[in-house]
Amino acid sequence: MGKLTAVAVEKSKAKGLHSDGDGLYLQVSPTGTRSWLLRFRLHGRRRDMGLGPFPAITLAEARRKAEDARRLVRGGVDPIDAKHELQAKITAEKAGAITFRVGAEAYIEAHSSTWRHEKHKAQWPNSLESYVYPTIGNLPVAKVGVAHVVKILEPIWKKKPETASRVRGRIEAILDWAKARGYRTGENPARWRGHLENLLPKRMVKVKHFPALPYSEAGTFMADLRKQKGTASLALQFLILTAARTSEVVGALWKEIDLKAGVWTIPAERIKPGRTHRVPLSGPALAILKDLHEAVTEDAGDMVFPGGKKGLHLSTNALLALLDRMEQVRGGPITDEQGRRITVHGFRSTFRDWCAEQTNYPREVAEAALSHAIKDKTEAAYRRGDLFEKRTQLMKEWAAYCATVAKPKKVAKVIPIRKKR
Repeated sequence: MGKLTAVAVEKSKAKGLHSDGDGLYLQVSPTGTRSWLLRFRLHGRRRDMGLGPFPAITLAEARRKAEDARRLVRGGVDPIDAKHELQAKITAEKAGAITFRVGAEAYIEAHSSTWRHEKHKAQWPNSLESYVYPTIGNLPVAKVGVAHVVKILEPIWKKKPETASRVRGRIEAILDWAKARGYRTGENPARWRGHLENLLPKRMVKVKHFPALPYSEAGTFMADLRKQKGTASLALQFLILTAARTSEVVGALWKEIDLKAGVWTIPAERIKPGRTHRVPLSGPALAILKDLHEAVTEDAGDMVFPGGKKGLHLSTNALLALLDRMEQVRGGPITDEQGRRITVHGFRSTFRDWCAEQTNYPREVAEAALSHAIKDKTEAAYRRGDLFEKRTQLMKEWAAYCATVAKPKKVAKVIPIRKKR
């Protein structure tokens, strides 16, 4: 023991192991970095234990660490295992100091870059601030239990079922993250299946349909729409002809359009299901794009439907304002079959109703045209194509239907029967 000196260690540059005796070595790597290594045998097995780098760990400190480790070996304890246990204990103690709020903020910071929509990014912290933090925000993440989760959800479970469901899912995701980071152990108290579903009543969520124009009136509406001037009118015509979402249309870029092939390719980051979607363009849809392309200005940049200000695309409010103007021309509201004022998003329902009632195309073709995600996992696993050829023909037929103005129904003339005198 004691073969090395502080000066010798300082000057040592030769690669390999330099013994201090009794299993302690100064290890010099091929790159010249130096560190301390202790070799020992326990239960007939040789172990190598790192004691830290030099010069952060001096020769004297390395000898003290080595002696502490040898003392454990003499008592039959593996110093490497003891070191890991100590680190685990320290981690557990630190976890007790990490509150749910701190964990949630770390989770959001780690995952927000993968969330496509700004609205979604804002909803996460806002919903936690409103419903979760008042109850468990300052509670150690390791201490969050079923009673806490139920206390959060019960007040909004029936009044705001959709919000409650999202809040539960967010709590579950944060607690899963905390467990993966070693901040908590055991089952996730926010898990629904086989757990909270036994404590909370089943949610009865009513499907809310957007007010939609009856498909029988599509031709008349399109004829009136074509009389309107401006970019908003062209955008709404294009939206109806492609059955696309409002955000997809107003945010369309020329680099997504292939006028020659007649295809509009919406990238994954701009579409709700999060996967690239090809839209076959019918003749009328292409005609709109070609007219717009000829009139492209420098201020418009790459935007297909530019807004009033440079660098901004057309706003969704512009389409709503257009509907208001059309109602003024008509002299009354444009309504669905229930008397509700129609919405821009409702034109997707108009298209879907037409597909179901007036065509023989399979359901999956209509759903693919609307870029709906496949909910059945088995079906999704086996679906390889996007039914593009069938959708091309479908959109041609839809465009032809939208160009046909339904003739007003004739009212039969009632002839009164004369009584005989």
